[in-house]
Amino acid sequence: MIKKTINKFLHDNLPNLRIAVIGDLMVDRYVFGDVNRISPEAPVPVNRVKHMKEVLGGAANVAANLANLDVHVYVGGVAGQDTHGNLLQDLLDSNGIDKSGVVISNERSTITKMRILGDRQQMMRLDFETVRDVDQQEEEALIRWLTILCQKGLDGIVISDYGKGVCTDTLLRQIFDLANQYMIPTIVDPKGAQWNKYDGATFITPNVKELSERVGYSIRNDDDSIVTAAKEALDTNHIQYIIATRSEKGISVIARDGRIWHNPATQQDVFDVSGAGDTVVATMICSIAANLSMRTALHVANGAAGIVVSKVGTYPIHRQELIDLWMSLQEGKSIEKSLYSWEEMKTLVRQWQDQGDTVVFTNGCFDILHRGHITYLQEAAQLGDRLIIGLNSDASVRRLKGETRPLVEGEDRAYLLSALGCVDGVVLFDEDTPSQLLETIRPNILVKGGDYKVDEVIGREFVDSVQILSFKDGYSTTNVVNKIANLVKDNKL
Repeated sequence: MIKKTINKFLHDNLPNLRIAVIGDLMVDRYVFGDVNRISPEAPVPVNRVKHMKEVLGGAANVAANLANLDVHVYVGGVAGQDTHGNLLQDLLDSNGIDKSGVVISNERSTITKMRILGDRQQMMRLDFETVRDVDQQEEEALIRWLTILCQKGLDGIVISDYGKGVCTDTLLRQIFDLANQYMIPTIVDPKGAQWNKYDGATFITPNVKELSERVGYSIRNDDDSIVTAAKEALDTNHIQYIIATRSEKGISVIARDGRIWHNPATQQDVFDVSGAGDTVVATMICSIAANLSMRTALHVANGAAGIVVSKVGTYPIHRQELIDLWMSLQEGKSIEKSLYSWEEMKTLVRQWQDQGDTVVFTNGCFDILHRGHITYLQEAAQLGDRLIIGLNSDASVRRLKGETRPLVEGEDRAYLLSALGCVDGVVLFDEDTPSQLLETIRPNILVKGGDYKVDEVIGREFVDSVQILSFKDGYSTTNVVNKIANLVKDNKL
């Protein structure tokens, strides 16, 4: 299931997404050189400059990440009528980013950060900027631009706040109102300890330092400390999810409803973390807009961040790099089969869980596969990353349904189920209930169909949660069997 989901995301979803980015637009200038001596004029290293380059920075780097993922990107912000402003617009054009939301002002300078690197190490950063809040006229221009985009159809909105004056309280309040009106998910890269202006956002993405600033004390970078601080922040802000970026510890997501996801970082040689947070923001909003599960979204974001930190300087992730990474991860994986033993399935479940997958389990006879079964299984698969089926053996079906059943033998039923794209594995059990099987394999989510109450579901003590799905009306194996019997009785078959 997860293989087809990620393939569809990388090949089909990304090129069709429409994402708007609003925030502090910048130019990042890099000066590369060699350092071999100390200046005779002062005790400072001498950097012999070899070459320079300019790339998009700040909110514009988020847009560049999205553009290089082949997403349709629309950027909004302010820039000066100056040399750096012209460079910013040229860079936006060269990246294929729609710049119709960039408000040009004669009264401000374009924010530029110059980084001096010697032998691949950053030695110094020089910032050229005039920081002031956008005025009423600039706010109105940005809201007019965003309103038109919302009316045409957006899949997500990114707010990239670097504290340079674009993300004012009044502008953000109007943005969140628009997003809620048009049911568009929003993700915020925050700045500062005061998060009240972000109330109404769907997601917010602080790093450990930013989360510490928000709660007012230093947080250890361990799971429990991050979760405790995130819940404290959620209790006092109207935000649905906190996505905490944790450097070498990966990413954690804490939801307002209490759900928690942890995903370890992809191991890479780290040369420069510049822009890695922007990459996480870009890949997360794409994954959310494409309706990926949270667990799958975290895999994508961590993989993208791992690629970016292995580069020097601000570097936007490319879709082909994600495709190549995904293909490399598929090499050497076990060959899929139609039926697993209990021990084989137990081992698979542990492998999937160790790599961060949420494993969903459901069970049944599935005698004569029909549309109702397919719809139910597809809905169950959407609850996690892997779907496995506990299939009643022939003897078990006979005890439950009578001596004339099953009509289709167990191995054949398993083969048909395994052929479904949403199913990752099938395992037989001989008992009347799957309780012993659940105790052995211990998936994350147990799914039942019908009118069960959670506290009535057998085996619930062996999983993290139970989900109840309704069956599709008008479809059942009994109906199919009765129809065939009536046709035979009437000599019509």
